[in-house]
Amino acid sequence: MDSPCDYYSLDYYMAEKEKSDKFSEPMVWIRIYIAIASGLCILAMAADLLHGFRNKKFWFPCKYFSLNAASIMVITVAMKLPVDLNSPMPGYLDQVAKVGSLAFMCTLMANLMPSLASMDDKTLLANMIGLCIFVITMIVNICIQIKTGVIIDDNLFYEPTKIYFRFAIIAGVNTVMILLLLIIMIASSITIPTFKEVLESKYRATNKISLTDQRLPDQMSRVEKLRQHVRRYWVIAETGSPQFGMASNPLSTASGVICVMVSVINLGTVFYTVINLHEFVGRLFEGRSPYKWSRTLIIITQYFGVVVGIIAPISRCFSVFSFKLGAKWNKNYFMFLKVEKYWIQKLRVWKQSPIPIPSRNRRSRSLVYNSRNLFLSFSIGFQKVIVILCKLIWLLVTVVPVFVVNCFTSLNTSRTDDIDEDISKYVLQIDNEKELAEKTLKGISKSMNSFISKAEKEQNNNLLELLDKFTEFEGVQIFDTDHVQSLLPAEFVNSWSLPIVTLTCIAVSIPNIHTHVAESMLRGVGEGLSFTHLMEESLNCSSEYVNLRKASMSVWHVVEYICKWLDNPLAKHVFNGKDATEIVKFFSDKAKEIVTEILASNDGEQPENPPNELIAANSMYRITQTILLRFESNTESVTKKQLFSHLESMIADIFCACFTNLPRVITMRCHESVIEKREASVKVAAKLFGKTAKIIEKLEKCDKVPSMDEDKMAYIDEWRVYMKQSIP
Repeated sequence: MDSPCDYYSLDYYMAEKEKSDKFSEPMVWIRIYIAIASGLCILAMAADLLHGFRNKKFWFPCKYFSLNAASIMVITVAMKLPVDLNSPMPGYLDQVAKVGSLAFMCTLMANLMPSLASMDDKTLLANMIGLCIFVITMIVNICIQIKTGVIIDDNLFYEPTKIYFRFAIIAGVNTVMILLLLIIMIASSITIPTFKEVLESKYRATNKISLTDQRLPDQMSRVEKLRQHVRRYWVIAETGSPQFGMASNPLSTASGVICVMVSVINLGTVFYTVINLHEFVGRLFEGRSPYKWSRTLIIITQYFGVVVGIIAPISRCFSVFSFKLGAKWNKNYFMFLKVEKYWIQKLRVWKQSPIPIPSRNRRSRSLVYNSRNLFLSFSIGFQKVIVILCKLIWLLVTVVPVFVVNCFTSLNTSRTDDIDEDISKYVLQIDNEKELAEKTLKGISKSMNSFISKAEKEQNNNLLELLDKFTEFEGVQIFDTDHVQSLLPAEFVNSWSLPIVTLTCIAVSIPNIHTHVAESMLRGVGEGLSFTHLMEESLNCSSEYVNLRKASMSVWHVVEYICKWLDNPLAKHVFNGKDATEIVKFFSDKAKEIVTEILASNDGEQPENPPNELIAANSMYRITQTILLRFESNTESVTKKQLFSHLESMIADIFCACFTNLPRVITMRCHESVIEKREASVKVAAKLFGKTAKIIEKLEKCDKVPSMDEDKMAYIDEWRVYMKQSIP
């Protein structure tokens, strides 16, 4: 007969089990959260792969998956299993999930390597500190789990291949690899500032060569000269990209090799565990893992992540084929014991720089100084060891493929005769002893031509149709006049985009205009404003012009999407029954009312930071009053169609005057001074060139462009002054 104690023990056990099950319920959702975070990392890596394939950059720059605060947070969530010290995970699937997460972490770190070069020094330091804290925490937690047996140390035997493996050993190997990757990333971070200084120095020298070469043949058109200029700076930006330099150095190759090793181990572990289910079935699901079925979801997700993530690091290992494999280069190929200055330059600068020590005690200052020097001397030596080992790995990985390719290319030499000019002198490289291969230069040139051709296909037909209404820049002068009495204590300057938006608001509200004609003009203005705003952003940089640009953009978005001007509908039926003069007067009265109300709310003073409504309303008032004054001088009444044509021609004139600055904007975008932004800026210039080549050709044929100073041509008010002075 059972004693009461037995019943009590059973009841107690069941109650505790029920509590444990209840408390472990959130763990399933936590694992789903982990799988989602892992999925986000995989999507970002896949996006980088797609971006690399589309642009034929097989070193796969980091555009979407880069090291920053957000990515560190997502990675932290994805690595919940390796840092989990509290949850019991005795089953083999639990162990596979843990070691699989470590392999996934290695893959993530290897993929993040090039992104280190895309940051400024402060951002790089902050992000590396964040990554180091997390990785070291994870390594310590894994060591604790191995020591305490949370990660089991059982021998697993697979009969067909006679292979033994232990989860504890696999976890230990993966942890060592993560530590090596962290050391390589730190070594790279120390080198990157010097890399950028070398590239900047070479950029300045190459920029001088390019400026000297600006003396292109006079028979070349403006468009061809611009195309040549964009091509040169495209080569400069592509080859001088810090990410390209980072992806093609030995440290990146070493990280790729480590990633491959860990991936092979992980894929083998999962493979042997899954196909050996009948052997491991007892331990496969042994114990009550709080993560339940969701652990399988993590294993599958992160396994797929390792497969996707291994592609870019492997490809970067063979970036050596982007360079010429000549005799001189092959000779230096085996000199892996040579450590170039740029690898340790930053550490030497730190060692030689003085350190401010608040203490007046000579012994204390001496202790700090000597300790600093000792630490940095050790760091310099350690950096050299890391570089030499990475170079050795690089040599072992690439030596056979290099000689195979060398033998093949000696039989089949390729030429770059289809390249218009010698662009090799515009190549930026950290190491002068490596020259980019001809096929690489050819690929860069082709990528630029393809990029521009794609932009050219996005023709702005509505804008070109609108520009056909151009009437010799007269609209620049007549859209405003000094005869209009000011409503403000101090008038705003004029910008390019604001009068265009204001004139368009009036034009689209005119009834009895064919819908197709009005919509075509509206789309043309939208296409033109994208270039106008880019021009203003580049050349009209002072705060007063920034306010005008923001106001015009704000008003335009409402006009384009809601068809309203400052809450006043622009639908044609609103103005049915009104003649041209009444329509213009309606806008004039509304504008005056808005300006008066805003000034009254500010005690008659003009706000220091004027709201968009005040800027837009004042522009509308001055333009409509100018139109009304012109109406008064006419002997016959103006029809609605005449008003529409008048507004359309003024818009076209202002656009054409503004677009005379496009070549200068394209050139300026090519000359981006910030190295991290240079490649993106040159792409903006190339895209702008492709989209506006026809407009530039059209204006080049126009003999009415005034011979103004280049700086003055950037401002519409300077145009107005020049045109007034030109009137006899």
